[in-house]
Amino acid sequence: MNNSLKFFLPILAISLASCALRTVKQHITPNALAANKTAEDRGLITISSPYDVSETGDRVLEISNENSLTLFARLDHSANATDAELELNPTELLILGNPQVGTPLMQCSITTAIDLPQKILVYQDKSDRTQIAYNQPKYLQQRHNMEGCNEAIEKVSGALKGITEAAVK
Repeated sequence: MNNSLKFFLPILAISLASCALRTVKQHITPNALAANKTAEDRGLITISSPYDVSETGDRVLEISNENSLTLFARLDHSANATDAELELNPTELLILGNPQVGTPLMQCSITTAIDLPQKILVYQDKSDRTQIAYNQPKYLQQRHNMEGCNEAIEKVSGALKGITEAAVK
């Protein structure tokens, strides 16, 4: 082996290893960061309920009706899983809203429409506890780059917080 090849082979090996490590690091880092984020960091508010999924969902709907929210759909994901011969802990998605509240959000940023109407997820977690989760309105504000909509965001935040907290009492 000539001398220049003896000199460049170790450098080439180090360079290739460095590129491979950089690629792995770039690939792993986003996943590792996502795994370390809490639900709230990912834009979710989650609270525990002392009731089962069905009763919690009923309570959310009752309080929503009292607050002039319209139920657009109640999806029973676990029943759909059973129909597909699969298993899923009890899980319901409630899709509800009020155009007087949602429309101002869409006026701030039309792409907000993809996240509306609001959704409240009621599910049994891996520890058999019932949880309620919903999108944090301030997360939606950031996601859709809404400016000048603080009043509407606060209104939605307060409504969701009030409904979910009342449902678990």
